[in-house]
Amino acid sequence: MMTFFRALAIGVTLALPLAALAPVLAPPAYATDADDLAAVNRTIRGITTLSADFTQTDRNGQVATGRLLLKQPGHVRFDYGKNSDLLIVADGKSLYMIDYQVNQQERWPIRNSPLGALLDPSRDLTRFGKVVPSGDPRVVSVDVRDSAHPEYGVLNLVFLRNAATSSGLDLYGWVAKDAQGNRTTIRLTNMKYGVTIADSAFRWRDPRPNQVGPRR
Repeated sequence: MMTFFRALAIGVTLALPLAALAPVLAPPAYATDADDLAAVNRTIRGITTLSADFTQTDRNGQVATGRLLLKQPGHVRFDYGKNSDLLIVADGKSLYMIDYQVNQQERWPIRNSPLGALLDPSRDLTRFGKVVPSGDPRVVSVDVRDSAHPEYGVLNLVFLRNAATSSGLDLYGWVAKDAQGNRTTIRLTNMKYGVTIADSAFRWRDPRPNQVGPRR
């Protein structure tokens, strides 16, 4: 069975097309790392619901696409489409990777999961995050890690500056890196915030034999 990171695809560096950056403003001259980190924290904690298309690119150049639904606190769904046997979903308490091809699933408490920085409302990114050089003043890149638990890996969150938003940032995507060095890249497009998402979107069918669970 694939690990969570391999399920999302072993990624490459998150590329930022110039077309995507065109409408994004450069940072104010007085912005500091502390300012940017506080803005990142506000951006993540300000998301109530989010729907978006996502794109994965693996190290071999293979691309997978799907639909992301996120609802706070702690709900997410990566839907790879009707022809895929893979589903990744969080129900507010735990994150699951479900593989219907082999009828198995893996589970992590949200706080301990690779996406804890996005899904755990108690995670203060000003404590666990660090602004890292992005190479472009229009991009804010933050590494989030828990030094007490290196097994959780590192989540590099990528934001574009946008003065039209309340926090001054838009979430662009992320790169997850596990303790073994496997990288996972997700890029978001067609994002819609504050949309209505039913709780049923985060239910699924338990793939394991003789198990009763919510429907997919």
